[in-house]
Amino acid sequence: MIGLTSPYLWYTTRATGLVTLALLTGMVCLGVLVANRAGGERVGRFELAQVHRAVSAITVTFLAIHVVTTVADSFVATGPLSIVVPLTSPYRRVAVGLGALALDLLGAVWLSSLLQARLSYSAWRAIHWLGWLCYPAALIHAVSAGTDARHGVGLAVVVASLASVAGAALWRVTARPDRAAGRTALSPPRRRGLRRPEDAPRVESGSRTRG
Repeated sequence: MIGLTSPYLWYTTRATGLVTLALLTGMVCLGVLVANRAGGERVGRFELAQVHRAVSAITVTFLAIHVVTTVADSFVATGPLSIVVPLTSPYRRVAVGLGALALDLLGAVWLSSLLQARLSYSAWRAIHWLGWLCYPAALIHAVSAGTDARHGVGLAVVVASLASVAGAALWRVTARPDRAAGRTALSPPRRRGLRRPEDAPRVESGSRTRG
């Protein structure tokens, strides 16, 4: 049986941390592709949206493993509370606090996607836009919480991740500025011909339409 201070837990925490950052990068970039309605004949918008959802689920899975192994490893004093409440960890308070913030934001975005049918479009969209704060918090957490992201393969992952998300964010704003202000990755479908709910035709009170 693996002890609570086994190096395997620490190795798992470090490995899943980098993998989660890479998956989060892919999730953000895929979300931009879906939001900007990218797609062609071979890979359409529907397929991109499905891949985005799948990568999001895998990201949450690896994040859960990262969190569980971090709490289970008693070598580092990181309690369960500090995982969800920022700035409560006795170990590297700011770095772990940023990880907790990233976890909370990603959890809110993921939960809003699961409850999309029960949320208003404006509330769902606001939560998804706030999800952009998750990435910088996760990136700074990865660099400051440990040493793996400062050299070697870890540093290469961080640099590639930052370049990819920065490019995706720039393309998100410049490629379709009209959609950058409103539509996000998993926006609920709208009826054909109506861009927004407020664009629906209004019927004046007292008016009648004769057949």
